Amino acid sequence: MQPRRFYPVLLAVTISLFVASVGFGAPAKTPAPAKIPAPAPLKGTALATFAGGCFWCMEPPFEALPGVASVTSGFSGGMERNPTYEEVSAGKTGHAEAIQVRYDPKRITYDELLRVYWHNIDPTSGDGQFCDRGRQYRPVIFYNNAAERRIAQDSRFRAKKELLVKEPIMVQIVPFMAFYPAEGYHQDYYKKNPEHYQAYRAGCGRDRRLRQLWGEAAVAHH
Repeated sequence: MQPRRFYPVLLAVTISLFVASVGFGAPAKTPAPAKIPAPAPLKGTALATFAGGCFWCMEPPFEALPGVASVTSGFSGGMERNPTYEEVSAGKTGHAEAIQVRYDPKRITYDELLRVYWHNIDPTSGDGQFCDRGRQYRPVIFYNNAAERRIAQDSRFRAKKELLVKEPIMVQIVPFMAFYPAEGYHQDYYKKNPEHYQAYRAGCGRDRRLRQLWGEAAVAHH
C-alpha cells in the first residue's frame, strides 16, 4: 500500500521503507505479466466481490470464516483490462483494490459475508480507507444479481443502525463487471510477511478506527 496525501512524517517514512523492502515500484518500462479475470464459480460455490481499502487487510477476516474456500486479492470497478498493481495504486485505471471471496452458500450466506465486510471497513470514508487515500481505495460492494443488490442494500441499513458514529455511509453498491487478480506476491501477504503486514496495519490505524466505528463487533471480525 502506498501512503497518500498528508501523514505524520514517521508513518510516511516507515511505510516508504516498508514498500521499498518488499520490492514495489518496478520500472515503468517493465512489461506487465499477463493476467486474466478470475474464473467462474466452481460447482457448489459462489463468488462475492468487495472493496475495502488495502486488500492485504481484507483477506484475513474472510479466510477465517467456515464455508469460505478462498479469498483472492485483485482489482475491480474500472474499465481497463488486466491492470497492474502499480497502475491501480497510482489511480490511473478507475479500479479499486478488491477481494473476491469464493464460498459455499450452503455453509455461509451472502448476508453473513456482508456482516464481516462492514465490520472491517470505515463506511464513512468514500475517498479511501484509513491511511490509504484515493478512489483506488474506495469502499464498494459489487453485486452479481438483483437478489444480492437487495441483500446489500438491506445490510447498509443495518450497518447504519450499528455504526457508533453519526456520519453518512459512503459505501457504493454497484453491479459487478470484472475482477482481475493482483500479482502473486500480494496474495496472502499477511501470511508470507507477517511482520511487515502487522507494522503496516498498526501504522495505518486500521484497528483503532474499527473499534471506534463498531466496538466489539470489530474485534470479533478481524
